[in-house]
Amino acid sequence: MLSRVTSLPASQAARLCRLNNCGRNSFIAKRNKIPTYDRGIATCAYTVRHFSTERPTPSSLPRVHATRSSYLFSQSPFQSTNCLLENQSKFLLNRSHSKFPTALHGSSRRLIWSWNGDNSNGGNGSEDGSSTNGASSGGNAGDGQDGGGYGGFPQPPIVSLTPMTVPETFSPVPVIAVPRNPVFPKFIKIIEITNKPLMELIKRKVKLAQPYVGVFMRKDEQEDVELVKSLDDIYSIGSFSQIHEMHDLGDKLRMIVMGHRRVKINSILDNREVMSADTPEEKTDPESGETESSVTDDGTTVVEELPVQVLMAEVENVNHLPFEKTEEVKALTAEVVKTIRDIIAMNPLYRESVAQMIQAGQRVIDNPVYLSDLGAALTGAEAAELQEVLEEMDIPKRLLLALNLLKKEYELSKLQHRLGREVEEKVKSAHRKFMLQEQLKIIKKELGIEKDDKDAIEEKFMERLKDKVVPEAIMEVINEEMKKLSYLDNHSSEFSVTRNYLDWLTQLPWGMISKENLDLERAAEVLEEDHYGMEDVKNRILEFIAVSNLKKSTQGKILCFYGPPGVGKTSIAKSIAKAINRDYFRFSVGGMTDVAEIKGHRRTYVGAMPGKMIQCLKKVKTENPLVLIDEVDKIGRGYQGDPSSALLELMDPEQNANFLDHYLDVTVDLSKVLFICTANVTDTIPEPLRDRMEMIDVSGYVAEEKVNIADKYLVPVIEEQTGLNNQQVSISKDAMHMLIKSYCRESGVRNLQKQIDKIYRKAAFKIIKEGIEKIAVNPDNLQDFVGKPIFTTERMYDKTPPGVVMGLAWTAMGGSTLYIETALKKRSEGEKEGMGSLEITGNLGDVMKESAHIASTFARSFLMQHHQGNDVLQKSQIHLHVPEGATPKDGPSAGCTIVTALLSLALNQPVRQNVAMTGEVSLTGKILPVGGIKEKTIAARRAGVDCIILPTENRKDYSDLQSFITEGLEVHFVEHYKEIYNIVFP
Repeated sequence: MLSRVTSLPASQAARLCRLNNCGRNSFIAKRNKIPTYDRGIATCAYTVRHFSTERPTPSSLPRVHATRSSYLFSQSPFQSTNCLLENQSKFLLNRSHSKFPTALHGSSRRLIWSWNGDNSNGGNGSEDGSSTNGASSGGNAGDGQDGGGYGGFPQPPIVSLTPMTVPETFSPVPVIAVPRNPVFPKFIKIIEITNKPLMELIKRKVKLAQPYVGVFMRKDEQEDVELVKSLDDIYSIGSFSQIHEMHDLGDKLRMIVMGHRRVKINSILDNREVMSADTPEEKTDPESGETESSVTDDGTTVVEELPVQVLMAEVENVNHLPFEKTEEVKALTAEVVKTIRDIIAMNPLYRESVAQMIQAGQRVIDNPVYLSDLGAALTGAEAAELQEVLEEMDIPKRLLLALNLLKKEYELSKLQHRLGREVEEKVKSAHRKFMLQEQLKIIKKELGIEKDDKDAIEEKFMERLKDKVVPEAIMEVINEEMKKLSYLDNHSSEFSVTRNYLDWLTQLPWGMISKENLDLERAAEVLEEDHYGMEDVKNRILEFIAVSNLKKSTQGKILCFYGPPGVGKTSIAKSIAKAINRDYFRFSVGGMTDVAEIKGHRRTYVGAMPGKMIQCLKKVKTENPLVLIDEVDKIGRGYQGDPSSALLELMDPEQNANFLDHYLDVTVDLSKVLFICTANVTDTIPEPLRDRMEMIDVSGYVAEEKVNIADKYLVPVIEEQTGLNNQQVSISKDAMHMLIKSYCRESGVRNLQKQIDKIYRKAAFKIIKEGIEKIAVNPDNLQDFVGKPIFTTERMYDKTPPGVVMGLAWTAMGGSTLYIETALKKRSEGEKEGMGSLEITGNLGDVMKESAHIASTFARSFLMQHHQGNDVLQKSQIHLHVPEGATPKDGPSAGCTIVTALLSLALNQPVRQNVAMTGEVSLTGKILPVGGIKEKTIAARRAGVDCIILPTENRKDYSDLQSFITEGLEVHFVEHYKEIYNIVFP
């Protein structure tokens, strides 16, 4: 049976006796005449019993007979106890299983405890220390006069053991693989195994008083199992270890082992021989489902199949090479000791580790063999490096390897210490600052200088509302939230949400209105100062100011400026805000897909914010700003909703007086806000939204207007940006006209500004590099500054042939000329004449394709009425093409142009030269009105056309054009196509 090991050195035993108020060490030593070193052993024996039972009386003290080699103790509460004590012992305190220290060691000096007795009465003692007439565990054995006093003492669990001696050679041994750290000689390691065959083997060996194993490190660190399939999985050199304590936990076996010497594996044993070598009649627990061996009725041993693994191996001792304590060895030893001391000084945790590793009473510095192992075991080096130390047999080299590992550990400890110190300093600084701030708050609060956080927040909110006219319903919400805030904890999430909500409510400009400029002359002067032309826009703003002047109150409107890019839609809005003295706020809705950008988020969401309008009011701090909503024709739609629908409430004059933001959840008056929207086209604006806005057309500029804009606005701004003046750089009128005609034909002036800026940049480069004082830009040297012309001509045909007619089109970039070409297709051989057909090309849209079919039908009808004998359109295959096929084209305004081209082809007669037309035609020949008259007229004038044909209903649009646009043009307004026929076919 296994027994509990309790053996302590003298100093430890004496100290334990003093701690437990035993006071019997000198009494026992004197009574038994035990030498000084051995007195502690006797004391330890008494202390162990004292830990396990009540304090005994003097009459129950044990009688001890001592020799130099062994001691026999009687009256022990343990069953068949064997203990071993060595001169330099090593201790492991296991408080989880016992109330006293347990020594794990091995040497020639030993202490033997034995006991024979029963539970009712103690055995008979004798002077030689033997005990007889015992059964299991019970009374005391001594001189025969002290009877059993511990017959009822409970038996402790079997947890540890120590054999009598450790053999110098022992083979074979069970093989245990460890994944990370090897076991160095004279060092302890806790090992847990779960492999069932290996557990059974070790338990069998322990019962046979052979508690020895071979501990070898696994080559693959990732595998954390004890199973060894072959010797290739482990290193060949390991440690011969003794099991000092073993706990059977059912599914696993926990052992405390101590290495004794280095060993090397020679060969492995067959598993069948290993499992059947000992006690073949023994069977495992039937509930476990495993049976290694069994005996049949006829006495035959049956051994079941076991998994392929290495259980036991033949080993041989590996001794280090002889060495002499040379100066080099002494220096290495001293350096190792010094490094260990440095590590201990750097990290006090190593002090405990070293104290546990160093055996009591041994001078480590005198033993290089043990010192090298100690240095390696103390570090947290890589497994391969530790194995290298274990396999090294040359002591000086082993010391050098250990020193390298210790130096690495020392550097790591220094880094760890530095990082820890830095972190600690930061934490201390932050903590100190926090403590000082808290103390300062308390001091200020006691002196009345500062109030509590909640009181300060409440006062701040009420201070904001002092000069504002807050509606009663909103003031009730504010007071309610204030009351709620006073009950909340400062660090709660609800407190932050409520504080932010109150922050927004109290920052809005309730009842605050900026003073407007109602002076018409001043407003007109500001508008003229910043923009040229745009009479419609300027007149509408002056009308708005006049109405406000009569009403003596601030009003809001919703305007929409639409036109091609670069004509000044966005910049005119800023000038309007300046003219009427209103705060300006701009936000773009181009590509917006989230309704929350307009209406705000619910307060339940993390990071919730109000919509753009509430943010606008908070920023401008007035209820009557000018808000520019840019790119309203490019608003998107996503899974978060339709922002264009959310704008309906925002820009509806009947609803925005009570605009409800999702975040605020209170109504806000936006009726005093002047909304100005910008768009390039009106087709993509939803009809309900377009219905709520007053649409103002901002058309493009003609060449004369561009020249004036360049002289009055663009050039002065660019001169200021480039640091030049008109004395250094000048652009002639002819050069400006050529620049506009050949490089900047678009409706706006944005590209013109870029080209002028390019001229001034190149001029600045020449002035600095070549030292030129003045540069004059004229048509001859214009290409040196802006490159080759982009537009060489506006007309494809100097003289149009039969079947080709010039039309007028509107694009987002302005107006342009558009040629319609028709031609007859040759029939293939053998194809019979039949009904005519029409093929359409030129990247046309669906509307324009329908317009072409309508024009074809009307042209055939018109030709039958006026030229009955002409059946070209009836029987021929006709191809209709609109040049520049890469450019998408759509719209109905080319109907009359297509009819004219088909009739010209059928009659084989060219139309009148320098004529252009636009208008939609119906099946009966009625000419319908179209849009973009200004842009189309500008395009016709730019192309050198002197005669244009427009629908009658577009007369009002043409009359609004400036005189310099219409000057020199012959204009015909028509209602039916026969009027066009008489003009183009004279």
